Amino acid sequence: MTRDQLAAELTRIAKLQLSDITRAVKNGEKSIALNEVTDLARRLHLLSDAVAGRPAVAPGAQAPATQASVVQTPVVQTGAASAPAAHP
Repeated sequence: MTRDQLAAELTRIAKLQLSDITRAVKNGEKSIALNEVTDLARRLHLLSDAVAGRPAVAPGAQAPATQASVVQTPVVQTGAASAPAAHP
């Protein structure tokens, strides 16, 4: 991502969220304004992860574990797909 692309994306995110936050504050909807601030933070974190080359995490999912805490478990396949191919 180039510097110009990053600047354009930051501007787009900020304009979208700030207009929503401003509207909610003017209407006296504090909880909606706070939700919009939270959404802005989430979007900025996703953008920073994308720029840093880290994989995106689905909403509601936990971030990937660090290398030290990853436990490798073998994958066991069942059914016909796991049967070894016959060799002549």
